[in-house]
Amino acid sequence: MNLKALKEQALQNPEVEAEYERLAPEFALASTLISMRQRAGLTQEELAKRLDTQKSNISRLERGSSNPGWKTLQRYAHACGFELTVHVEQQKQPAH
Repeated sequence: MNLKALKEQALQNPEVEAEYERLAPEFALASTLISMRQRAGLTQEELAKRLDTQKSNISRLERGSSNPGWKTLQRYAHACGFELTVHVEQQKQPAH
């Protein structure tokens, strides 16, 4: 079974689907970080040197296994040649 099929099967469970949706913003952030670095043509090692940190710290950020602060995210974005902004949306309220 490939990863896509496994994901589709797992998401058929309502509890798994709810948790997946809850974590969606974290997955999106991790994906955005990786995309910025790749678009800048940098390896994790090269980015780590620019940020004066260890490659393992970049890896943790990109895996979503750390809770970075705003300044860390700004430094990451700037090192990749990007500007960081915040977008705010009002939560959707469930229908009654």
